[in-house]
Amino acid sequence: MGGLRSRRSVLAVPGSNPRFVEKARGLDVDAFFLDLEDAVAPSEKEAARATVVAALNDGGWGDKVRTVRVNDVTTAWAYRDVIAVVEGAGAELDALVLPKVTSARDVQWLDTLLTQIERAVGLPVGRIGIEAQIEDAKGLVAVDSIAAASPRLETLVYGPADFMASLNMKSLVVGEQPPGYDTGDAYHHVLMRILTAARAHDLQAIDGPYLQIRDVDAFRRAAGRTAALGYDGKWVLHPLQVEAANEVFAPSQEDYDHAELILDAYAHATEVDRRGAVMLGEEMLDEASRKMALVIAGKGRAAGLRRTRVFTPDA
Repeated sequence: MGGLRSRRSVLAVPGSNPRFVEKARGLDVDAFFLDLEDAVAPSEKEAARATVVAALNDGGWGDKVRTVRVNDVTTAWAYRDVIAVVEGAGAELDALVLPKVTSARDVQWLDTLLTQIERAVGLPVGRIGIEAQIEDAKGLVAVDSIAAASPRLETLVYGPADFMASLNMKSLVVGEQPPGYDTGDAYHHVLMRILTAARAHDLQAIDGPYLQIRDVDAFRRAAGRTAALGYDGKWVLHPLQVEAANEVFAPSQEDYDHAELILDAYAHATEVDRRGAVMLGEEMLDEASRKMALVIAGKGRAAGLRRTRVFTPDA
């Protein structure tokens, strides 16, 4: 997971709308996906493929992670989505998002098709990644096998709206607690289950969208919940949500500096002084401290943070 790029903010862009595509280029997001699924009407899906291919090939995306969400494997569009996008713009594509994944074989199907296309057109085999959306009860039950399904897999993505419908939840507000549930977080088990499966297989875990796009405070609250658990980022639907996502899913400057100091202190004590006891000021450190610091430091580096404090060994 440490080698994957930052996905604090993942922008959803309707693949059939060139105006939205152009606007997306200028937003300060870590990643984006050009959508061929829910954001595109059935009558527009075939035409949208050409728009998506052109958008990728035209470039201008900087160092954003470039992805496309294809239709799910049960539809008549899925295989042609993959073929059109990868044959047309595979060299400009980092990953495909596969929605409504319910079993490992869904991911394996996409892996096999990608390999066939890469070999046919001369692309490096295995470079294009896969992001799997967990959006219903079947997907959650099978999440461990899904997470282990392919070496191409990079992220597990929680799809809240379809998941709520799958469970027959008594709510129409995506991401908010269902009316009458006042004993805690109704989504905690789902979120932790996806996160645990992701971490067990060295994947990133990405939270799904918050649909009340102008309520930035509510978005920040929802994002803060999953960031606290350890999620790496969240889908954003509107420019107003971008800054909040980038901030919430990055460590604070203080925490980032502290993590880097822990790593320096631990390395100095074990590699230079060769002492068993590791101290940072009055703080006792151990191997678990180092592992926790690696997580925070890695997220800070990926987010582009720069150190403001320098480690100085005690005299």
